[in-house]
Amino acid sequence: MKAVVYRGNGRIALEERPRPEIIDEKDAIIQVTLTTICSSDIHIRHGAVPRAVPGVILGHEFVGRVVETGSAVKKVKPGERVAVNVETFCGECYFCRRGFVNNCTDENGGWALGCRIDGGQAEYVRIPFADNGLTVIPDHVTDEQALFNGDILSTGYWAAKIGEIKPADTVAVIGAGPTGLCTMLCARLYTPAKIIAIDTDEYRLRLAKEKGLADMILVPGRDDPEEVIRKVTDGRGADTVFEVAGGGDTFQTAWKIARPNAVVVVVAMYEEPQTIPLPDMYGKNLVFKTGGVDGSFCQEIMDLTACGKLDTEFLITHRCSLEEIMEAYDVFENRKDHVIKYAVKIRG
Repeated sequence: MKAVVYRGNGRIALEERPRPEIIDEKDAIIQVTLTTICSSDIHIRHGAVPRAVPGVILGHEFVGRVVETGSAVKKVKPGERVAVNVETFCGECYFCRRGFVNNCTDENGGWALGCRIDGGQAEYVRIPFADNGLTVIPDHVTDEQALFNGDILSTGYWAAKIGEIKPADTVAVIGAGPTGLCTMLCARLYTPAKIIAIDTDEYRLRLAKEKGLADMILVPGRDDPEEVIRKVTDGRGADTVFEVAGGGDTFQTAWKIARPNAVVVVVAMYEEPQTIPLPDMYGKNLVFKTGGVDGSFCQEIMDLTACGKLDTEFLITHRCSLEEIMEAYDVFENRKDHVIKYAVKIRG
């Protein structure tokens, strides 16, 4: 089968690989129908994810059809369409029992797919702990509507849930990329009075405004986010801040625009260490919450998608086949042609 393989030292390649097989009774084999490229794949490519294994098949955000299950798999069966959770988790360890599945202690636990074990930018993939990591897609939900269920939409949903948003709050989201847009979408579920989107990409900001995800958009350099947010909150600052950009100075922006006693959720994956200037923020009494995502809510997300409360199909700006994915990587990484997300077709 064809697959995108991480070769280390900034190299990826489309190669022929053997079709995976069941190796544990809790496994399932998925025939991938639609996959995508994530910014985390770019981080892996450039060596910013130390746990990533050279030779691994990339991809952790995809949907497909079950073709085979191990003897212990009970919740899914061959023929069913499924969305795949970015995380694999045993469901039984200390962390899993408390919902912290990102910290699953199994050797294949947490974010393993497309990082430490073969992922879904391929024609077939093996999913460990299939009963935990697969969500059945209702018949009326398309593959494109379900594509982001297990990763960026799960991330936005998790971030909004831990952000402690109250009705009529002011929420600021730094970063209007795919995950930032999903965070805004999910923050809307908590009925804040105002969502303020901050980014240097005006196209993405306009998209956030047009889709009703943001009420106000700010461009650093053109606008002063700290000054504007204080002005529209009677001098207080934002009640909840989501840092989804991971830029050189975006962490500093996040704590500066937060009001005293606010919650700052760090969703971004940084490539460089960040500085916490405790003397400067003394007295703000901020609560910081950090990633990665605990993908425990995929069924809730699928239910909300099925009833029309969550719709991420607008994120798909580009489409291609698996054979064209190398060009898609270039477009995605370099943000060409106003790309937001790719839908990479594998099979019908």
